[in-house]
Amino acid sequence: MTKFSANLGFLWTDLALTDAIHAAAAAGFAAVECHFPYDQDAGAVRAALQETGLPMLGLNTIRGDLEAGEFGLSAVPGRYGAGRAAIDQAIAYAIQIGAQNVHVMAGKASGSEARTTYVEQLSYAADKAGEAGIGLLIEPINTRDVPGYHLSSVEDGADVIALVNRPNLRLMFDCYHTQIMQGDLTRRVEAHLNIIGHIQIASVPARGAPDAGEVAYDRLLPAIEALGYDGYFGAEYKPDGPTGDGLDWLKAY
Repeated sequence: MTKFSANLGFLWTDLALTDAIHAAAAAGFAAVECHFPYDQDAGAVRAALQETGLPMLGLNTIRGDLEAGEFGLSAVPGRYGAGRAAIDQAIAYAIQIGAQNVHVMAGKASGSEARTTYVEQLSYAADKAGEAGIGLLIEPINTRDVPGYHLSSVEDGADVIALVNRPNLRLMFDCYHTQIMQGDLTRRVEAHLNIIGHIQIASVPARGAPDAGEVAYDRLLPAIEALGYDGYFGAEYKPDGPTGDGLDWLKAY
């Protein structure tokens, strides 16, 4: 049975995180994930997860200075200390709520110094998270939405994972970002299945619900499962109106 996770960074954003978790459970999602939950009481979030029985698949490290246009810190050489503090914050919060993974956001940076910084930060994060039994995820993000993002292709993500060489570091394969940058989704999943830790979905190009756009998820998801993927598919899309009014795609499964 196909398992879907509600990304509460985009879905039910009009609700407090605790209420959004309950809404996701009521709608039929099998798990949740989020972006930046740090202003929410960790004890209350953990209680909501326990009450619904939903696992929290992951959360993100902070983006940094939003006014300055930052979109992650871990590959930015001039933000080394802030990047490490963001990692510490994310792991600590993940432990408090029982989250399974932390997505370490690279940020906007390029060149060899940025790559060295990224690998060093990820190595530190993987070791610290591993002590708590938490996984790490890195995500290639398309440069149309986020110009200058350090990681934008699946193959580059695989190279980083090989350089860091930690068993708890895996790839977040976002079909939306990958379709924009590279396409050939089924074969890319097949080629990198051994390092994929999570898959996310949204329509392309609008990033709306996954029953629209150019990607035929009704055929793609069964094909991915046939390859051996048995994890969740994270619904990380921008709903057109109230989230609960646009879930016909989920009911179809």
